[in-house]
Amino acid sequence: MLQNKRIFVSGGAGVIGQELIPKLNSLGAKVLVGDLKPCPSHFPENIHYLQGDLNYLTRDILEEFSPDIFIHLAATFERSTESYSFWEENFWHNVRLSHHLATLVKDLPSITKVINASSYLIYNPELYSFSEPQTVPYSLKESDPIYPRNLTGMAKLAHEIEIRFLQSFAGESKSYINARIYRGYGKGSRCVISRWIRSLINGEEIKVYRKEGIFDYIYAGDTAEGLIQLAAHQNASGIINLGTGKARKVQDVVDVLRKYFPEMKYSEHDSDIPYEASQADISLLKSLTNWEPANSLENVIPEIIEYERSHPELASKPPGNVLLSSVSKKVPMVNALKQACRKINNEILLFGGDLNENALGKYFCDGFWNMPRINQLSINEFIQFCKSHNITAVVPSRDMELSYFAKHKSELFRNGIHAMISSHETIEICLDKLRFYDELSLQKFPVIPTYNSITDDSIPRWVVKERFGSGSTGLAVNVESTEALQFAQKLENPIFQPFISGIEYSIDAFVSASGKVKGIVCRTRDLVVSGESQISSTLNHPGIEELINAILTKYSFYGHVVFQVIESLDKQLHIIECNPRFGGASSLSLAVGLDSFYWFLLESIGQNIDNYPFIRSKSQKRQVRYASDMILDH
Repeated sequence: MLQNKRIFVSGGAGVIGQELIPKLNSLGAKVLVGDLKPCPSHFPENIHYLQGDLNYLTRDILEEFSPDIFIHLAATFERSTESYSFWEENFWHNVRLSHHLATLVKDLPSITKVINASSYLIYNPELYSFSEPQTVPYSLKESDPIYPRNLTGMAKLAHEIEIRFLQSFAGESKSYINARIYRGYGKGSRCVISRWIRSLINGEEIKVYRKEGIFDYIYAGDTAEGLIQLAAHQNASGIINLGTGKARKVQDVVDVLRKYFPEMKYSEHDSDIPYEASQADISLLKSLTNWEPANSLENVIPEIIEYERSHPELASKPPGNVLLSSVSKKVPMVNALKQACRKINNEILLFGGDLNENALGKYFCDGFWNMPRINQLSINEFIQFCKSHNITAVVPSRDMELSYFAKHKSELFRNGIHAMISSHETIEICLDKLRFYDELSLQKFPVIPTYNSITDDSIPRWVVKERFGSGSTGLAVNVESTEALQFAQKLENPIFQPFISGIEYSIDAFVSASGKVKGIVCRTRDLVVSGESQISSTLNHPGIEELINAILTKYSFYGHVVFQVIESLDKQLHIIECNPRFGGASSLSLAVGLDSFYWFLLESIGQNIDNYPFIRSKSQKRQVRYASDMILDH
């Protein structure tokens, strides 16, 4: 029933997802997975995987995949008493995320079924919580009263109500299922069973609270199979309990563990929490699917022990932070880079660095480094600063520092610091406009002629600029020879280019670490002030895109690159220059899908971004840059 079905699974790297994804793949389904965590190593290679915060997932990506079924597993939780800090985490990764994903899929024409992993925590705890131990558990029915006992339960119920709302409008075109999952456990889980097993393997004492408590423990593999059964069933909809219907005592777990750890040390502790005695009434599940969970604590716990022994828990390593050098007043770039950080892990800090201690951009960063001049900063000092602040990725943003980072790129990499910078040779070519012309013209690319003096009297009008660095400062445009020579006297290393009337384009591109051109976006410079685009508009221009792709594959570019091209009145293309860094208005290209910072950060943590396609927005975008105020407490 699921063969060739396209299924999107959120939170697919979790304990349920790690059982679910291989099962779906074996059934012939085409699967797209999104999760904050890296792709599990045992996932099949043909799985489409997106690592990052799905709060930033766009509709364009889902439209491109065109899922038939959406299974929503992504969630965060705290097992016992929820901490004060869980307030924000619950909203972002439970309430907001569920709403955001439902918004993306609700109007997708391809979607026929949505399965939400809900929880039995939404039932009124008075039904199954007691002041004294019980001998018989209460069987919770889908129709029982609800009153979530914590924030996680509240979030699950809120989304159930959202789904009920959407179902009322969907009619027969879509079916929505709320699968209320019971006490889950599995391999590599955060559940108490896995935690106890890890402690016992390490020879540690386990602490047992309320051993008389009765829970419906359902193995993640069974939960995955249950979700598959519901996904395959044409008429399944509404609220459905997903448990075993066979509750077990906490003491039963301890007894099974003792068989495999006869010398186990454990202690019993008092608690002020009520005695739980609950299990799922799975009558509806069985009547719909003719299936029920088959695994028990006795046959699963040995598998979990074996898994934990062969997969020793790794110490959690904090995510690396990011440095944006020469932050200056580049607030749009700061915000774009910060969003890319949040997409991967909201614990990543963005540091801004600048020679000016009063740089405006520092107020938008998580940290600030008042950097010395780049020509006075040894690479060892730079590396030391990065290591002391756990910085593992660097984005240079100023022409005068590009050579520095390109020259030391390998040494930075050996110290665990990834720089978004092209090869040193390529940087040197791009920063020297005369050499840029010589190199590209030799390769027969249509680069605009560039001279260090005026020798051709047949050219009536000129552009004069500095030979090295950015072309936006120290610039004279459309001047005759005499005026061009006079202006050149004000420059350190003037070069001369013939003035060509036409349309000027900026072209943003991203090249991966493997040298593949990830994407190209062309935009017009509708209003230019002091060399920067204040109003820009994207467009499709296959001719320019083909030309830029050819150049990018010829030289050793990496990361974000910006080209300037003029299309003359006779429709000929003329390459002006290349800035091998993120540009002032490049954030417009991010808005149409050229996710340069996100791709760079993914590569910096070892991800293969071939699995993250460039999905260009179906609509064109226009960017208007303007000043804005920020009010701070002081």
